Amino acid sequence: MATLGSTAVTLMDIQRRLDPNSQVATIIELMSKQNEILDDVTFMEGNLPTGHKTPIRTGLPTVQFRSYNEGVAASKSATRQVTEECAMMDAFGQVDKALADLSGNAAAFRLTEDAGQLEAMNQLFSQTLFYGDPTTSPKKFLGLAPRLYAPATADTSAGFNLINGGGSESDNCSIYLVGWGERAASCIYPKGSKGGFQMDDLGEQTCYDSNQNMFQGYRSHYKWDCGLVVRDWRYVVRICNIDVSNLVSGSSAADLIKLMINATERVPNIDGAKFAFYVPRVVRQYLRHQILSKASYSLSWENFAGRKALAFDGIPVRRCDSLLTSEATISGTFASL
Repeated sequence: MATLGSTAVTLMDIQRRLDPNSQVATIIELMSKQNEILDDVTFMEGNLPTGHKTPIRTGLPTVQFRSYNEGVAASKSATRQVTEECAMMDAFGQVDKALADLSGNAAAFRLTEDAGQLEAMNQLFSQTLFYGDPTTSPKKFLGLAPRLYAPATADTSAGFNLINGGGSESDNCSIYLVGWGERAASCIYPKGSKGGFQMDDLGEQTCYDSNQNMFQGYRSHYKWDCGLVVRDWRYVVRICNIDVSNLVSGSSAADLIKLMINATERVPNIDGAKFAFYVPRVVRQYLRHQILSKASYSLSWENFAGRKALAFDGIPVRRCDSLLTSEATISGTFASL
């Protein structure tokens, strides 16, 4: 796998560079452990206060052979501008001052009490990363699923990277192969802002209970402005229509190994980005059974950044509980394998 360049950084990298407060870094580590996709996602600063505008090549120039004393016509490639918007996530956490002080370490106690807020933001980010659709939820950023929902047979369209898993019921799921990097897929934060997850300790404040009665407490503000940009759609592949009930029963299950091989062949260069597969729990469980039964030599356990993970042909297979197992069947004409 290719090594990411210095400009392709993870959420942990950003927090360590921009904020020396170790408590924030601890929070990011906590989120990463609960959501494996955060181990891979790269972040970059957008070139707009609200997102990122990027040119995408839509056509190649015309080139030709020539003979001596013969010229060729000038030509140029075709491009279009695409603007990706960021979304804002906010949350507040508060604890009773007397209770926090009683623990003997108010800061540590507050972190444990605010873990629920962190987990909620973590889950919302992951869900939006896959299913965010501004056409139905205008406050969210555009995720991966709405980008890959219509199959196409021509390799000039993003629908070409939509692979049919064969399911036809309403209990389908998907596998995503995503290449993270500056020229592939990356998450963004607004221009001129601090990157990634931010925590503001608001200190001691007068708080209110459910009956609007007052008490003194500690309050924290959590903020995460984020978005997703896919500069080259060829580095994102979705295997859809995987029948979950067939995976559980073991009868007529989709050939996941073959489908994952096909996914890796759809990308232009497997070394051109930092790749990872993202699967729901039932899929990774099925793949682990393949290892036990020695049904596939493409699957193995490997170390990635110091963590042991399931790998397919050297590509980590990450479990994402935010991936649904109740997706509707995607219909249409898919590209031949």
